Amino acid sequence: MDKDTLIKEASYKAVRSSGAGGQNVNKVASKVELHFSIDSSEAFSEEEKQRVLKKLASRLTNDGELILQCDESRSQHKNKEIVTHRFLELLTQAVKKPKPRKKTKPPKAAKLKRLREKKMRSEKKAGRKDPLKD
Repeated sequence: MDKDTLIKEASYKAVRSSGAGGQNVNKVASKVELHFSIDSSEAFSEEEKQRVLKKLASRLTNDGELILQCDESRSQHKNKEIVTHRFLELLTQAVKKPKPRKKTKPPKAAKLKRLREKKMRSEKKAGRKDPLKD
């Protein structure tokens, strides 16, 4: 995964932010949207692409495009920085290979403890029975 290539392939669009903010919100396009097509990206190998598509499936559009947006700041440049950082973090996490799970057996002490507790429960319930009824 090449971060410089990813940033070059991403397209940015500045739009007007919503919500409170008075005249600034009405005049200035400070919200930044980042659009990135995973299918047409050359920054990933085929294996990495498949992993990213699988992990980010719920965040992609029908065309396989990832869209991130940021309107936290009044500054367009700050919002662009924030959304780029989020974008790189998201893809870095998505590309990571999951650790293979190692199967383990329960320790001998745990087995013995379970059997001891089972025996005690059995004796407690047996002690509740009427000794004359058999």
